[in-house]
Amino acid sequence: MHKKLFFFIPFLFFTLFGISQIPSTYYKSIENKRGTELQQALHEIIDNHNRLTYSEVWSAFYTTDRKLNGDIWDIYSDVPGGTPAYTYDYNSDQCGNYSGESSCYNREHSFPKSWFNDQSPMYTDLFHLYPTDGYVNGKRGNYPLGEVGIASWTSTNGSKVGSCDYPGYSGTVFEPIDEYKGDLARTYFYMATRYFNEDSNWPGSPMVDGAQPKEWAMNMLLEWSAEDPVSQKEIDRNNEIFELQGNRNPFIDHPEYILYVWGNEALEPSNHVSNFTGNFIKLEWKDATGEVIPDGYLVLMNDEGFDQIPTPKKGTLPNSYPNSKDVEIGIQHCIFGNLERNRDYYFKIYSYTKTINGLVYKTDGQIPRIKKTL
Repeated sequence: MHKKLFFFIPFLFFTLFGISQIPSTYYKSIENKRGTELQQALHEIIDNHNRLTYSEVWSAFYTTDRKLNGDIWDIYSDVPGGTPAYTYDYNSDQCGNYSGESSCYNREHSFPKSWFNDQSPMYTDLFHLYPTDGYVNGKRGNYPLGEVGIASWTSTNGSKVGSCDYPGYSGTVFEPIDEYKGDLARTYFYMATRYFNEDSNWPGSPMVDGAQPKEWAMNMLLEWSAEDPVSQKEIDRNNEIFELQGNRNPFIDHPEYILYVWGNEALEPSNHVSNFTGNFIKLEWKDATGEVIPDGYLVLMNDEGFDQIPTPKKGTLPNSYPNSKDVEIGIQHCIFGNLERNRDYYFKIYSYTKTINGLVYKTDGQIPRIKKTL
């Protein structure tokens, strides 16, 4: 509906042609960390980003939030897979005044600025700033994000304002459409980590204590992130912001970090090992693959039969089981010694992950097993 205008922007010329990738050592310092230890390590990686001025945020949107057709990517009016009621041109439709939807777009602090007292550097941190319809932005105000029961107002793309019916909070909230709930959840995880232990003077809100989501909000955000996985839009936006600010959103690069930091339930490995074979007293295998990579393996032996090998329990240590080997990922073999010849030996191998609450074993599915006779 708007005429497109184009002009040269020196500030952004070189970033248009750069291709950002995750530096190979960017997350090296977080290996084997979980919980707040991991959150602190990630904070140290993404802290002290390059600060933009508020006027430079407009220029940043040219690369961070434009569609291929040149339209501004407004998550409050966009209709994924459909036709939105209106679109915005980057150059000509910046707010200004607005009288209703489709008037103009502005700079939305998706983590409302009143929650951190309009302070810097949060005020211009691109990871939570989005170009959105000014009127819808005004309707959202500084309400928490939430899930609306009965809507008092609904935008043209289905974003809502109304009373929250998510367990734990019943006040007024703003609910984005499903396709952008994961985006905003990962934005809040970024804020909780980038400003970890830097938020002591933030007034907060019914949704957050400082930068940290309250329990009800965290439960909801974890659900949103799981139900709306990382999109190419987020990946591209993350890369563009990295060019401008010099930091990244870890939870876009590695969504598994979300549960490593905040998950209420420990993750079990995705798969068992493959090619589990024995050579006399030496057992060999290929490491398990999948979204959740194990930290190691528990190999159990018995000379009476497979059914006599115990199933490891969550939280227990490998050395609590007799005739066992604890093998780190990457080694892919173990050796059992002092065995009698002319006897049958039975082996099973269980993948496990390390968590703050102990080890979590993968015990469902077909457990890799092998029988060897010396």
